[in-house]
Amino acid sequence: MAYVPVNSLPVAYQAWTSPAVPDWLNKGDNAWQMISATLVGIQSMPGLVILYGSIVKKKWAVNSAFMALYAFAAVCICWVTWAYKMSFGEKLWPFWGKAGPALGQKFLLGRAALPATPHYFKKGGQKGMLETAEAEPFYPMASMVWFQCVFAAIAVVILAGSVLARMNFKAWMMFVPLWLTFSYTVGAFSLWGGGFLFHWGVMDYSGGYVIHLSSGIAGFTAAYWVGPRLKKDRERFPPNNVLLTLAGAGLLWMGWAGFNGGDPFSANTDSSMAVLNTNICAATSLLVWTCLDVIFFNKPSVIGAVQGMITGLVCITPGAGLVQGWAAIVMGVLSGSVPWFSMMILGKKLKIFQMVDDTLAVFHTHAVAGLLGGILTGLFAEPHLSALFLAVTNSRGGVYGGSGGVQILKQIAGGLFIVGWNIVVTSIICVFIKFIIPLRMSEEELLIGDDAVHGEEAYALWGDGEKLSIYSDDTTHHNAVLASSGATQVV
Repeated sequence: MAYVPVNSLPVAYQAWTSPAVPDWLNKGDNAWQMISATLVGIQSMPGLVILYGSIVKKKWAVNSAFMALYAFAAVCICWVTWAYKMSFGEKLWPFWGKAGPALGQKFLLGRAALPATPHYFKKGGQKGMLETAEAEPFYPMASMVWFQCVFAAIAVVILAGSVLARMNFKAWMMFVPLWLTFSYTVGAFSLWGGGFLFHWGVMDYSGGYVIHLSSGIAGFTAAYWVGPRLKKDRERFPPNNVLLTLAGAGLLWMGWAGFNGGDPFSANTDSSMAVLNTNICAATSLLVWTCLDVIFFNKPSVIGAVQGMITGLVCITPGAGLVQGWAAIVMGVLSGSVPWFSMMILGKKLKIFQMVDDTLAVFHTHAVAGLLGGILTGLFAEPHLSALFLAVTNSRGGVYGGSGGVQILKQIAGGLFIVGWNIVVTSIICVFIKFIIPLRMSEEELLIGDDAVHGEEAYALWGDGEKLSIYSDDTTHHNAVLASSGATQVV
């Protein structure tokens, strides 16, 4: 009888126990990647669907939630049909990949790989030699495609926050695939997929630039072209359900574990560091924002706390796995104060913020916080943590000396590229759509809201957030409407 060698590995860890378990598959990494993708997907749907539907005036609840839901679905189909390979496929230009479908089983069941990511030394005696090999995680391409899909989706959903309560839904249906194709894919390939910013060494751990800066700038630009809400909506826009806003915000915060924790493409030590830093920065930012509200307005605002939470999450995103815990606290202090100042002080003084109606202040919470986070990453990126993640070896932040000073300049330059590209491309897209269909709803639709646009309403309740005066004799005087007060008057 022939000798049969004993495999020392438990059966659960052996390869080829079935045709679906190739020798390159790491079940733990694959499980974490799919969980991370699901967490990020939950941030959009139902997270931002709930948040948008509840933070706006009652008459816009259905429209706002539906804009987010539509964007999520539309991006999914565009992504697998052509946009994934434009973002993470073979290089076409230094800022763009070659378009193509990601639908065949031969492609999706193979080992994940980003073909444009091999990085070569650019100077010195090693010039032209391989510095960092191609990114090849230990899971199938299907997991990579879906993980990157939910990132693309949330970028468009965030952008929607700038144009709520007046953008023509049919125009939005055209806008989503166009912006995904001509704007998002460029940032994703340039910084993540092996484009020129990736190889130059610009740091963006999980989307501070690719997602938040781009959606914030594009949203503000789109808001300019679409035009403002009705005057009375701009003057008074109370949330229709603050508690549901908190529920949506909670899904957003907890989902960020997948947002930042999934980007090492592995369930490794750097992933754990990223998740911890994410929560440290978000908590710090929320507390700082709340304290500033109390100091300057004498009222702790729930909506303000949500804004502070978001700016903290956004700020840490470009450096989540690259900075130490103390730096995450510093970033939280700054993300809770700098965007607060830009929104609450500059937002009320500068003419451009009065002229452009950014409904949910996405410019402040995402563009300002994203750019701030990118620059602070260039300042605080720790050399050892950078070596765990980045393709360019010996990368470091400014406080660690050496090439750190140059890194800050790289971060600024990378941010300016994303800003410039999104202003130009978003403007072109809006002008193009405007020739086909109005960007803004009709005056009648703007006056009525959801019922005119969709034939549906969110609640069978009184008014747009007014408080009713209920008398002791159980007689409800509907004419006695009391104006709401406090922080919920203004988002």
